[in-house]
Amino acid sequence: MKFVMPFLVAASMLFSTSLIAKPLNIDVSEFTLKNGMKVVVIPAHRAPVVTHMVWYKVGAADEENRKSGIAHFLEHLMFKGTKNRPAADFSKIISRNGGQDNAFTHQDYTGYYQSISKDRLEMVMELEADRMQNLIILDKDIATERDVVKEERRTRTDNKPDRLFNEQLYAALYTAHPYGIPIIGWMSEVAKLTRADAIAFYKKYYTPSNAILVVAGDVTPEQVLALAKKHYGVLKNSATPGPRVRTQEPKPIAARRVIMRDKRVASPYVTRMYLAPSFLRAKKSEAEALDLLADVLGGGTTSRLYKQFVIKDKIAVSVGVWYSGSNMDSGTFGIYAVPLPGGDLDALEKKLDAFIAQTLKTGITQKELDRSRRVMKAETVYTLDSQASLANVFGRALVGGRSVEHILSYPDRLDAVTLDDIKNAAAKVLKIERSVTGHLLNDKSK
Repeated sequence: MKFVMPFLVAASMLFSTSLIAKPLNIDVSEFTLKNGMKVVVIPAHRAPVVTHMVWYKVGAADEENRKSGIAHFLEHLMFKGTKNRPAADFSKIISRNGGQDNAFTHQDYTGYYQSISKDRLEMVMELEADRMQNLIILDKDIATERDVVKEERRTRTDNKPDRLFNEQLYAALYTAHPYGIPIIGWMSEVAKLTRADAIAFYKKYYTPSNAILVVAGDVTPEQVLALAKKHYGVLKNSATPGPRVRTQEPKPIAARRVIMRDKRVASPYVTRMYLAPSFLRAKKSEAEALDLLADVLGGGTTSRLYKQFVIKDKIAVSVGVWYSGSNMDSGTFGIYAVPLPGGDLDALEKKLDAFIAQTLKTGITQKELDRSRRVMKAETVYTLDSQASLANVFGRALVGGRSVEHILSYPDRLDAVTLDDIKNAAAKVLKIERSVTGHLLNDKSK
C-alpha cells in the first residue's frame, strides 16, 4: 500500500495520509488535529450530499460496574439542549435543512450521524461541535429519558422472545467480559442511572481526543480539513480517557446451554455461538478464514448447510452460519437451524453436531474456497458503493482500533487465505467448550 501526502500542512497542527485502494478504488485521507481529534475524508462525488459522522471511542463495554446502559442513556441525552441552543432542537434544525440524523450505541463505540446537502456541512459541524462540549443535562431530562429508555427496553427486548433469547445467549457466552452485558443495560440498573452518572460519563469520554470525524460525500479533503479545524480544532479536551481496560474472558473450559420457553415464540430454533478471535485480535489470516468458512457453510441457498438440511434431508426450513469479527476484543462464530413445524430441536442439534464434526474432519474444497472468495470480494465492493456505507465501515473500523489500510487491504487478505488457514481456524474455534448452545421453544415445543 502506497502512502502519499496529499498536500503540505504545518507539522505542529496535524498529520495527514492519503491511501489509494486499487481493488476498491477508494481514496481516503486522514488527519489529526492539534487537540488529538482524528479526521477521515472519503470523497464520493455522485451526488451533492455528504454523510457526517462523529464516533466516540466509548461504548457499553466501557461502563463502570452497576452502571449498565449509561452509554446508551447519554446517547439519548445528547439530543437535549446546549449552552448555545437551550431549546434542544438539534434534529429539528437538521430536518428543516433537508437532512436526516440519528445516533447509535455499540459495545465498543457511540456514533452520531447526519446525511445532508454538501452546502450544509459547516452547519452540521457547528452543531455537533457545540454538543460535544456544551451539553446541558437537566434533572427533568434525566427522568424523561430514563423512562424512554426503559420503555425502549420493554418494546425492543422484553416484548420480543428472540431478543430476550439472544440477550441470554450472550450473558452465558461471556463469563467475565462485559460483552455479556446488554447495550441497553439491565432494567434494574437503568432505573438507577442519575444526572451525576451522565455528566461524569460525558466529561470523561466526549472529548476531541477521544473522537473520530468521518465525512464521506461530495467534498475534498482540503474543504473538510478547513472546516474541521475551524469547528473541532478549537475545542479543548475535557479529560484524558486513557487506555480501554476491560476484564478479559478467561480460557473457556465448559460448554454452556440456554433453554428458553416462551408462549409468544412462533418458530422454535436451535443455535450455537462460539467465542472467536476478532479482526483486531486474530492472528494472520484467521479472521478472513472464518469469514470464508461461514460463507461456504451457511452463506445462502448454495451453502453446504442449506443443501444438506433444507434440500436433501428436509429437516429444516431455514439455516445459516455467520462470523462477526468487528468487535475489539472478541468475535463470535454462529450457526442456527429452524426445524420443520413440529420438529425436534434435540434431533436437529445432533444433526448440527455431526455436520460440524464432518467439517472439521474433511475441511472445505478448493472449488468452494474460490467461489466464496469471489462472492465476498464482490459483496465488499457493493457494500462500499454507498456513501453512507463508506462512512460507516471506515468509522467502525477506526473507532475499534483497526486502520484505514486494514479495510482497504481486505480483498488482498481474502486472496491470501489457503485451505490450511481455514482448517486451522475451524479447529481452533469450533470446540464445544468455546460455545453456548441455545434452544428457543414455545410451550408446546418438544
